Parts: sequence; structure tokens; C-alpha cells
Amino acid sequence: MRRATIATGTTLAGVVLLLSLKPHHQAVPVTRPPSPEPPAPGGIAAAAANGTYRGQSVDTEYGPVQVEITMSKGHLTAVRVLRAPSSNGRDREIAAMALPRLTEEALTAGNARIDAVSGATYTSEGYITSLQSALDQAHA
Repeated sequence: MRRATIATGTTLAGVVLLLSLKPHHQAVPVTRPPSPEPPAPGGIAAAAANGTYRGQSVDTEYGPVQVEITMSKGHLTAVRVLRAPSSNGRDREIAAMALPRLTEEALTAGNARIDAVSGATYTSEGYITSLQSALDQAHA
């Protein structure tokens, strides 16, 4: 019984010591890159920043997905779903749940680096691919 108590106490002390150790690397502060200077009037960036851009139609296992975006002053301001999976009731149900969440995430992020919706992986991948192709057109 005494050995068990000593072993347990020693193990607990070792765990506490390990958990109190700090990593050897230092955290690198996250900084934003400096803002680029505004483009000259009539430059390429000014022409590409505003407007509506249609992403490619992406065929998924459950049907095509296609979005259209609106850019204003270089920012993503709207995403409209043009095509969504609808081959059966379950596909429509999944799309109806996933697409508004994906749109909300895209507008919040302002880009296509968004998370897929659990349970709607194929639809999410198609949405993200179509969104990225529209963004690529907007920044061409």
C-alpha cells in the first residue's frame, strides 16, 4: 500500500512538472502586411474591384454548384447561389442547410478560405471552388 501511494504521488508530481514547462520556441507576433498604395485612377485594380462575377459551375457527386459574387470597392459584398444540388429531396435539404452558412462565412471572411459544412462536404467543395473562380476573375 505504501509503494502505491509513493508511486502515485511521484507520477502526479511528474505530470505537474511536465505541464508547467513552457515550449522552447517564442511566439511570433502576427502582423498584417503594409497596405498597398492605392492604384492610379483607371488602373487594372480599379477596373476589377467593382462588379458582378460568375464563378465556374462545379459538378459535384450530387449535382452542380455555381455562385455569382458582387464586389464593391475591392470587397466581397454579396454571394448569390445560381446552381445547387437538387437531384432528390435529401440533396435539396442538405444544400438548403449548407449554402446559407457557406454564404455567411464567405461574406464574413471576404474570400474563399472558409470551412466546409459538416455533412455537406461535396456541396461545400463545389461552392468554395466556384467562389474562388469568381474571386479570381474579380482580381484578374
